[in-house]
Amino acid sequence: MTRAQQTLSVILLVTSLYLALYLGLIPLNATVQNEIIPVLPFYSLMVIGAYMLFRLGWGVYTFNDVPEAHESLQKEIVEAKNQLRAAKVDVD
Repeated sequence: MTRAQQTLSVILLVTSLYLALYLGLIPLNATVQNEIIPVLPFYSLMVIGAYMLFRLGWGVYTFNDVPEAHESLQKEIVEAKNQLRAAKVDVD
């Protein structure tokens, strides 16, 4: 299975479980059925958003500068400028 098929399978499973709960096919307490199940998608969106913000913040917090990549990029820039100058293009 590809990653897309796995993701689609999980989404369909969660959706069918939610619909079974929402339509009352799985019997639950009346309070849960009437007050929690209808707002569950909104809470899940808030949780996913908070998780994504945490992941973004953690990625920024743990971001490391890579001196080797900086040097490699500088060399590539110099090579590109030299090639453009050889083609008689003004790069400065």
